[in-house]
Amino acid sequence: MTESASKPVRYIKPLGPRVLVRVLRADERSAAGLYLPQGVREEHDEALYGEVVEVARATEDDEDGPSLGKNVSGVPLGAFVLFPKAEGLRVPWDDQLRLLDVKAVYALVEEVAPDALQ
Repeated sequence: MTESASKPVRYIKPLGPRVLVRVLRADERSAAGLYLPQGVREEHDEALYGEVVEVARATEDDEDGPSLGKNVSGVPLGAFVLFPKAEGLRVPWDDQLRLLDVKAVYALVEEVAPDALQ
């Protein structure tokens, strides 16, 4: 048995009006093209950008088969969001994950191809 097979897989299920967000790191270059040391850019940023990877769900008693349940967070799964960098609970085993109250999500961000803007 390999070492990676022996590690437990952890699944986080947000409760109440919360979402699980994976923080997406910004490019490590400045606008002028200079590489910035790790953390310098975040030090000056007020908000973080992330993708919602799990939402709070209400269990449903469906007779049609198993269901993940209805999204009760109000934030769509897979949405890109902006939130204050000081908000959220960091997940101890993964620095990129944050558990956020929905009220801490300031905005949904839509990524649109430049061609679609014309």
